[in-house]
Amino acid sequence: MSVIYRVAKIVESSRLVFAKQPPEGIIKNNVMAIFVAVANQKGGVGKTTTSVNLASALGALEKRILLVDCDPQGNATRGVGVDAGNVHLYHVLCGPHRAADAIQKTDYAGLSILPSDRQLVGAEVELAGHEKWEYRLRRSLEEIGKDFDVVFLDCPPSLGHLTVNALTAADRILVPLQCEYYALEGVSELVATVRRVQAHHNPELKIGGIVLTMFDERTNLSQDVAKEVRRHFKNEVYDVVIPRNIRLAEAPSHGLPILNYDIKSRGAEAYLALAREFLKRVS
Repeated sequence: MSVIYRVAKIVESSRLVFAKQPPEGIIKNNVMAIFVAVANQKGGVGKTTTSVNLASALGALEKRILLVDCDPQGNATRGVGVDAGNVHLYHVLCGPHRAADAIQKTDYAGLSILPSDRQLVGAEVELAGHEKWEYRLRRSLEEIGKDFDVVFLDCPPSLGHLTVNALTAADRILVPLQCEYYALEGVSELVATVRRVQAHHNPELKIGGIVLTMFDERTNLSQDVAKEVRRHFKNEVYDVVIPRNIRLAEAPSHGLPILNYDIKSRGAEAYLALAREFLKRVS
């Protein structure tokens, strides 16, 4: 099946789940934060890289940002150099703790994190025993909404209780899309997931944009995928493209966002530009 045909099939099935207009008046003082789930059911497309680096770039632009690590792998937590500690997302979802008890400030301007670790795996089983388990994260985060301008929810690459909780809490979904053929399958699956969450838990949920990641300008495939995604999804695709960049790949091992690891790298420049475009789209 050609890239062109595959994209056409996806866009035909997804027209109703994309946001018609950006939300208004969000990045203002004393206004409830916008909640953005960074999601794609395919792994390895740059979800956590985008969550960490977009969040830190917005913090550098003097916005108040909370990053919620919804993945038991805890990569977003380690990616900002934080130890999950004794109270983290598991204790908020399955225990007596409030979100405020678990939130930690990072060493980076404007950026706080609600961390996670492997114990969060247990939530997949334990949440099923709670009444209205789909709303646990949403209710926990509502009380801290006025403390932040944007809350990013870094989702695991699966459709489990954690992802459903994140999508139920979110206003919009930001979709990182790797510029390779198989990554398109993740968009197709995500569209189906969004429809289910809209129908049962969060009718206001919309896909708020697609970010092309791991773009390699040297390959025809990257060029073809980017061209066709833009042709079909049009303005839903961010203008800024995140390139393949070795410094982006190295930064997490040092527990640093790319702006703090190598601000002169192409990756840092791309995420700073993405942050500026994000603000334009939501303001």
